[in-house]
Amino acid sequence: MAQVEQAAGGTIGGTEGGVQSLERAFLLLELMAEDGGEVALSRLAVESGLPLSTIHRLVRTLVARGYVRQLPSRRYVLGPRLIHLGESSSRTLGTWARPHLSSLVDSTGESANLAMLDGDRVVYVAQVPSRHSMRMFTEVGRRVHLHCTGVGKALLSQLPPATARDLLVRGGMPRRTPLTVTDPDELMARLPQIAEQGYALDDGEQETGVRCVAVPVPGGPLRTAISVSGPEGRVAMDSVPRVVAELQQTAAALAAELREDGPHALSGRSS
Repeated sequence: MAQVEQAAGGTIGGTEGGVQSLERAFLLLELMAEDGGEVALSRLAVESGLPLSTIHRLVRTLVARGYVRQLPSRRYVLGPRLIHLGESSSRTLGTWARPHLSSLVDSTGESANLAMLDGDRVVYVAQVPSRHSMRMFTEVGRRVHLHCTGVGKALLSQLPPATARDLLVRGGMPRRTPLTVTDPDELMARLPQIAEQGYALDDGEQETGVRCVAVPVPGGPLRTAISVSGPEGRVAMDSVPRVVAELQQTAAALAAELREDGPHALSGRSS
């Protein structure tokens, strides 16, 4: 720990007795992730409010440890060492989320999913399938586009408009079905309503005949969303308000666990 503090130029005395240099380093990593993983130091200075000299020291340490990489353009991207941490975190997240998803399956009868923002895509980190013989199945670890999925649109609605548009443009908006929205302006115009109503629909936009209802997980340290998906004949539009209420109750419970601090929150509730 002392070596990290010295290399980063930080000091003891962060929030609640934490290590200030670590808090600042994590802040920079989070800002890079929110900007799509690639950013200039000047932008980090604006968004973090930290002096540029402090950012230089922190980023040099992160580069040396493999958590950040410098491009020939002198911009910085998230480094490969974060991949292992992310995979481990996703597995842990999926493990403790499954009981909540199982409750959703019990109450709605349809497959329940947990997904997380991953650059300009969304990645599924957990699923509990429906007990119906005809059911939706999404492979855990699958990365999908934001524009045509309920979880993707729910997550986009929580981002600053400029960030959301940038992710749509960089990720592309391919047509999956005749109902897929492929115009960024059209989708951007819908995001305020999604944010206001608190849920998003994928109404046959990713797969024909499939309806998905999704809500963001509020207030957590990760940008995550949960959803229920099934054939449109079973997930009827008049059932959406009831499904949304179930999703929001589950999302609140997930958010409460994500906000818990201490090792108990990270141990998968083993006690």
